[in-house]
Amino acid sequence: MPATILGRGAALAALASLFAAPLTARCAAQEPAQAGRPSRASAYVALDDPALPLLEHLIARGDIPDPTPMVRPFRRVDALRALALADSTAVPDRVLRELRERFAEPEAEAWWAAGARAGAQAYTQLRRDLLHTGGPDGAKPYADVTLAGAFANVIAVTRPAIEPRLVDDPDWTGRRGLDVTGRLVEGYVGAQFRFVTLTYGQLDHNWGPVGLPGIPLSNYGYERQGLMLSLGTPAVRLTALATDLRDGTDSGGVAVHRYYFVHRLGLRLSRRLDVALWEGNVVSGAGRNFETRYRNPLSFSYLTNTIGLGDDRGNVMLGADARWRAARGLILETQLALDDFWYQDRDQNRDRWAFTLAGSGPLGARAGWRALYTQVSSLALRAFNRGENFTDGGVGIGRNFSDQDQATVRVTLPVRSGWLVAPELTLLRQGEGRIEAPYPALGSAELAATPALFIGTVERTWRLALGVSGQEGPLAVAADAGFHHVTNADHVAGATDDRFVARIQATLGISHRGTLRTD
Repeated sequence: MPATILGRGAALAALASLFAAPLTARCAAQEPAQAGRPSRASAYVALDDPALPLLEHLIARGDIPDPTPMVRPFRRVDALRALALADSTAVPDRVLRELRERFAEPEAEAWWAAGARAGAQAYTQLRRDLLHTGGPDGAKPYADVTLAGAFANVIAVTRPAIEPRLVDDPDWTGRRGLDVTGRLVEGYVGAQFRFVTLTYGQLDHNWGPVGLPGIPLSNYGYERQGLMLSLGTPAVRLTALATDLRDGTDSGGVAVHRYYFVHRLGLRLSRRLDVALWEGNVVSGAGRNFETRYRNPLSFSYLTNTIGLGDDRGNVMLGADARWRAARGLILETQLALDDFWYQDRDQNRDRWAFTLAGSGPLGARAGWRALYTQVSSLALRAFNRGENFTDGGVGIGRNFSDQDQATVRVTLPVRSGWLVAPELTLLRQGEGRIEAPYPALGSAELAATPALFIGTVERTWRLALGVSGQEGPLAVAADAGFHHVTNADHVAGATDDRFVARIQATLGISHRGTLRTD
């Protein structure tokens, strides 16, 4: 008997070694990315940072690793760690120097930074989404101030901005009718340690392939305040965000409180493959609180709340992401979402979905390419209870438009050391479904007759455009200009419209930083 036990123990040890070997190899392969990990906090790279498009170009080419696949923002220290692993045969030294200088932070345990910039914004329309035009043309001033301080493992950043154009933006949910208005672009305090990060405040997020608003969470709207948790290692990472949504009203005029919780479990299965499962949950109701069970990052809410406790005052979206470096010159990404999935009584409702397929890689010695296809079904992102729509103040939490598909091909080309030029060709097909439109009654003939994709007359927009972004000394520019050929314009069969759509922001800035005494 002891011999049998010993034999089983040896067999188990041998079996464990088979699994441990590849795991050890993966950890060893990832160790360079962890080398030099600082014990102090680092600021996040804002999604409107003028140097970010050039960094994303290198990531899309495969010249540097993605610090946080399909999750933005990442920290400056994460960007520097990725740049340290750059393919030196593909990335010019001057580009690496420019980016390292841009994302560098003081080495001291406690430091401060301050900056200001001012300039102008000019536009032919005001929406962030250039494919869905809205608002008048014009030109307005712009200015912001950035203040940051780090104290060992704690960091605080604030950037208020004066942005008068907002009052005419159809997707702005703040005050209108003012000559001067402003917003908080970012303002957060974070505690960062080796395996856990807590961040509270205003910070733009985008979960999904770069180049489109993410399905569960994006920076399309404004003022996404909340509490974010990041826990784990690059191999296993849990990310969660809890945020209030603007109140609505029910049919009787009673205030309906609304909240949103989204969490994501990311797994790095190998050096080439990252996958993730995520869940977004809108909680709504008159007199409703943000109950703890909806904010538990380790809870599978669809199972424990929707079909467990049977709460009918919430809407759950289930999703999955994958990023695969299929070859040296090819990176494939996908994001899939199912909105309020009904596994029984399926004849009473319709399936609603959204997905994105993306590919990227190098094009010659310096250029890069990215191709995207995305689709959002006609009834996705909304529910029979409007309080459960995936919107905040009528603007999408992730995507802002449903009942559409879009195909985009974009080429990116670095110019000099800090600039990026990006020609683009896009086809958008937009049906008449809208995320704020009333949902057909459950089990009704109207619901059964609603097309899964493309309600009514489909508007088609062909877009040929050129983007330019970058920074040279104190000058920062982000510009995009395109020609649109629209058929069935405004969903009128046979109507056509040719439009020039453009926007530009140009600013001059100054910045200073230094260390703080700790004695």
